Amino acid sequence: MHNGSRTAQSVASVRPLQIRGRFLTAVALHLEGHPDHAFMDALDMRLRQTPRFFQDAPVVIDLEKAQGIDSTADLMALIESLRARRLAVIGIQSGDDVQAQAAGEIGLVALAAGRDAPLERVSRPGKRPAAAAATPPAVVEQPPAPARLITQPVRSGQTVFADRGDLIVVGPVSSGAEVIAAGNIHIYGRLRGRALAGVNGDTSARIFCNALDAELLAIAGLYRTSEQMGTDTPRQHVQAWLDGDRLQIESLK
Repeated sequence: MHNGSRTAQSVASVRPLQIRGRFLTAVALHLEGHPDHAFMDALDMRLRQTPRFFQDAPVVIDLEKAQGIDSTADLMALIESLRARRLAVIGIQSGDDVQAQAAGEIGLVALAAGRDAPLERVSRPGKRPAAAAATPPAVVEQPPAPARLITQPVRSGQTVFADRGDLIVVGPVSSGAEVIAAGNIHIYGRLRGRALAGVNGDTSARIFCNALDAELLAIAGLYRTSEQMGTDTPRQHVQAWLDGDRLQIESLK
């Protein structure tokens, strides 16, 4: 009777388990050919140029065009070389069955091939389509997605994601924090962390902030790190946008 009562009390004291999803930005490292000394030398050069780009970011190895990764030992040697460079490798993608099995044996996840999400094409009023043999399908204009509004500071270690529209932050974004949006990003405060706009490929997206001290700015996959922002980079009331394949930063004044 006493034992049964103790068991009942133990069961009653167990709290429910909560499982919550969280959005993480993973960096895909694409291999072409065999990851030999020349590859590692090139990687070391890139890491010296942008040492903070990979900081605290999970890394996925894309093996679609890789060669010579045909066994657990091959994959393990590659992972050890990358982790020696402080890259947080969590898995592989675009691998075959042998590579997926090897990944599982050394504690990595095997993911399906990642892809960029293309923008929807929309018709422009007053512009007639070119003549064609068949009538093109009708394209429906989608209403703009509502912006996500954050009215509190974004602390270090936090990630805020607006998966459809703009992201508006009324307050600062701390170092080590990450703000991500499918559209534009507006920060009414100091930006010290990472800001990634147009993550679905929207090259017209922009980043606005009251004060710029960012670890990284990225628009549609093109980025600039703090090391690439010189003393001539505007710091107060600025916007960042894409001019071709270059990310530009200018003052709004």
